[in-house]
Amino acid sequence: MSRAVLVVGAGPGGLASAMLLAHAGADVTVYERHGSVGGRSGGMTVAHAAGRFQFDIGPTFFLYPRILSDIFAECGCSLENSVELMRLGTHYELLFEGGERLTATSDIAALQRSVAMISPSDAAAIPRFLADNRAKLDAFRPVLERPFESWRDLLRPDMLRALPLLRPGRSVENDLKRFFSDPRIRLGFSFQSKYLGMSPYRCPSLFTILAFMEYEFGIFHPRGGTVAVMRAMERAARSLGVRFRMGEPVRELLFEGRRVTGLRTDAGTQKADAVVLNADFLRSMGKLVPDRMRRRWTDRKIARKRLSCSTFMLYLGIKGELPETAHHTIFLSKDYKQNFAEINAGTAPPKSPSFYMQNASCTDSSLAPQGYSTLYVLVPVGHLREGGVGWTPAERARYRAVALARLAQAGLHDIESRIVFEKIMTPDEWEADLDVHRGAVFNLAHSLPQMLNFRPHNRFEDIDGMYLVGGGTHPGSGLPVIFEGARISARLLARDLGLSSVSTEMHWSEQPAATPAFAERAS
Repeated sequence: MSRAVLVVGAGPGGLASAMLLAHAGADVTVYERHGSVGGRSGGMTVAHAAGRFQFDIGPTFFLYPRILSDIFAECGCSLENSVELMRLGTHYELLFEGGERLTATSDIAALQRSVAMISPSDAAAIPRFLADNRAKLDAFRPVLERPFESWRDLLRPDMLRALPLLRPGRSVENDLKRFFSDPRIRLGFSFQSKYLGMSPYRCPSLFTILAFMEYEFGIFHPRGGTVAVMRAMERAARSLGVRFRMGEPVRELLFEGRRVTGLRTDAGTQKADAVVLNADFLRSMGKLVPDRMRRRWTDRKIARKRLSCSTFMLYLGIKGELPETAHHTIFLSKDYKQNFAEINAGTAPPKSPSFYMQNASCTDSSLAPQGYSTLYVLVPVGHLREGGVGWTPAERARYRAVALARLAQAGLHDIESRIVFEKIMTPDEWEADLDVHRGAVFNLAHSLPQMLNFRPHNRFEDIDGMYLVGGGTHPGSGLPVIFEGARISARLLARDLGLSSVSTEMHWSEQPAATPAFAERAS
């Protein structure tokens, strides 16, 4: 008899687990409160007199597609035939407020030439950095592939073998000092900790592998944006028999004792043999799981956890093109460390913020009408907290002006006069519209006391029959990691319900086929 599995949330983790579990023989239904899939990885389509603008809401860097390609292949589908992946020649331009520029690319000789313009001695250290992190990733790979369900898992041989390379007592910044003497170069190899919502001065040294993976495996743009990948996953899931209940928020989870047995929406109740929770973990605990039923993750304990930062977003439809602006640009403040002090304090947004912008139309003309461009601007800010920033209309307008002034400092002087569409998102909207706890878009911070066994378990330890996917569980945030976390959770669930097994196989050294993004400048 088919086993019923209900998935709450159609984000990347929910979609991946739905595919795997349906292929394993489960009867899968996905419940999504919005009218389209993706969650934070979804998209926004805007009608304009000139045509249609398409924006990704959250992630725009598509890193390491191999894991998702493996998931598609396991389910008898093909990622490569579902989405056109374009490998960028230039990963991004790093613009330092002092005027220096660093061009990031997987062409290591070109990367060394770019670094040498700032620090010749550091350019020579790049091969050593890559070799060190190649070994680190290889050592840590088995840890990423399996669950952590008790302290004993911290003492397993794969973990003990990895520890010497992980250097758990060091931050990303301090670990990079072994290779690079110039703080600007270290920043160019450490800002990736922002993908986890953390500062390189506090982020565990393990995460130097983030920069390494960009250089080793490249950065991709899916034609149509990251949301095109989410839609391809939805199509694959439907082809496997998964049912989607879109625009149907889950109002209540049903329990018998400590076991979840189903859920209730406005349309009625549905029983289940297991529930996969892809909603924001911290937010959903308070809304769906009574505090009295939680032993480890009570409201009181959650309130003491360290959260990631949030973001202030500008989604801009621009008249004309931006031919001198790269697909991805990182603008780094003179006092990057002060930025993080202001973000961590949370009482005011950074005065002179660093920011990220995406000019995806230079690579993908499908995102904007002819003669127009999309511009996506992300400014890291503190998450919502008592005594924190109040994102009133006046504060939104003030910080919009700050963001546009920073764009001008990055060379985009006439942007405001060219705006034909704009949307602002603050931590308030992340929480209200996307149901993100306190607007902390990268979930729980990835500090050592909140990783591995100390993160919410894939087979949720507080509720029987509940399995977690998404950035709030092991291994953590970031699309490739979320996909691997979904595979871990699906494997546990399939084993518990007696379904067909879910593969553990990963191919870290391989990549799916990709189309070169010829529209993007290669150097």
